[in-house]
Amino acid sequence: GPALAQTPAPATPAARPAPTVPAPAAPAAPKAPEAPKAAPSAKPALIDLNSASKEELETLKGIGAARSEAIIKGRPYRGKDELLSKKIVPSNVYDDIKDKVIARQKS
Repeated sequence: GPALAQTPAPATPAARPAPTVPAPAAPAAPKAPEAPKAAPSAKPALIDLNSASKEELETLKGIGAARSEAIIKGRPYRGKDELLSKKIVPSNVYDDIKDKVIARQKS
């Protein structure tokens, strides 16, 4: 386990850690790396034009029932700019949502 790394003597791996290892060091070590992991999850996930449900699409600014259906009917998209080239949404709506959507390709 993680305690082996803190064993000062070149003991065999099965040996228990020496009692001289300061106790507070062990619990404190695992806590440090956890903090940075939480930060990226605060960024909202992009909505995939090729797989999002009607309800997910309707959470976008300017996209209501009619436009979400049009987006679904227009699938598949090679890129999010096809919302414009296929005339699915007007450019002012596209400008509002382009940073919140992605057109993922099936691998």
